[in-house]
Amino acid sequence: MADIRNFTLNFGPQHPAAHGVLRLVLEMDGETILKADPHVGLLHRGTEKLAEAKPFNASIGYMDRLDYVSMMCNEHAYVMAIEKLLGITIPERAQYIRTMFDEITRLLNHLMWLGAHGLDIGAMTVFLFCFREREDLMDCYEAVSGTRMHATYYRPGGVYRDLPDSMPQYQSSRWRSEADAKRLNEVRSGSLLDFIDAFTQRFPACVDEYETLLTDNRIWKQRTVNIGVVSPERAMQLGFTGAMLRGSGIAWDLRKKQPYEVYERMNFDIPVGVNGDCYDRYLVRVEEMRQSNRIVKQCVDWLRANPGPVMVEDYKLRPPRRADMKEDMEALIHHFKLFTEGYSVPAGETYAAVEAPKGEFGVYLVSDGANKPYRLKCRAPGFVHLSALGEMVEGHMLADVVSVIGTQDIVFGEVDR
Repeated sequence: MADIRNFTLNFGPQHPAAHGVLRLVLEMDGETILKADPHVGLLHRGTEKLAEAKPFNASIGYMDRLDYVSMMCNEHAYVMAIEKLLGITIPERAQYIRTMFDEITRLLNHLMWLGAHGLDIGAMTVFLFCFREREDLMDCYEAVSGTRMHATYYRPGGVYRDLPDSMPQYQSSRWRSEADAKRLNEVRSGSLLDFIDAFTQRFPACVDEYETLLTDNRIWKQRTVNIGVVSPERAMQLGFTGAMLRGSGIAWDLRKKQPYEVYERMNFDIPVGVNGDCYDRYLVRVEEMRQSNRIVKQCVDWLRANPGPVMVEDYKLRPPRRADMKEDMEALIHHFKLFTEGYSVPAGETYAAVEAPKGEFGVYLVSDGANKPYRLKCRAPGFVHLSALGEMVEGHMLADVVSVIGTQDIVFGEVDR
């Protein structure tokens, strides 16, 4: 009888469950995985190198494109690093706006994760439900920045502009009747804060819907319970952060442990898992959505009661108002210099980290006193988690690889920077 040998299998990069251009080389013994070797290098954005050739302000948009479902959180780390070197404090209203949009971004990310993870494992309906809520949050992005995804809304010194007083309205058309448009516009009749407030009131019931579909679902539990188990000690050794670490039972969250902006004033809890498997990480992220909703509501209440500036009054860092530029030569020169040369940042090095939806996203920034970074390094959580994939799938079946990739919530833009 011929020797039975292990065989090697390529998983991705075109696999529908590979989440981007992930290529796994799997060594299989029948249906069981003996070894998994993740191959990166198929995307290579070169973001860190590109940022070293551009003025500080010009690289904010690159951060959006790293993890393209956690856009504003990435901007936040980069902008905070610049502000640390400049030694500036942003207005209080801008801090609340940033905190609110960080949590809206967390909801956007977790909804995308839950929809895609469900779809990977075979749950179709939850994908449609998640995208229904995502659409409303995308409209919030569009209202403040003009774009649905790559916002470039955070700026060193604050945010691009204050929250708008009105929301875009649906129009009737061949595909949408007058009555449908009117129904959809009911929550859009007020300001952006009114729209977000209405969202926070109905969102907990939406999370209940997702849980009804999945949490006690027999098939869901068979696909996630005791799959990809990581012990608390091993999770720390591997450098896990975010829901991957909290799912293993360690209550580490930068919003509580190293608070930034106004998180120390917020009332919220850190959900923690017990078993460190895919199911626990699912429960942690679902509860995080509820907690993020609480934070957004608190920010809305404060922002309603406290108008004020959202940007520092320093024309070396921000453009003058358009009306001033029309009449004042000095303002026009400030505008011209800012958008051609940018501004010089004092020499030094700093590290700024935020609790991004996927874990700790940090920016290590070195300045030599010029108008562009001397060195920029992003600490992306997805890269660290992917490096543990081989260990997490060892001994599991081929179908479980899909569950583990889903539970890691990988976006390749930040893995292969």
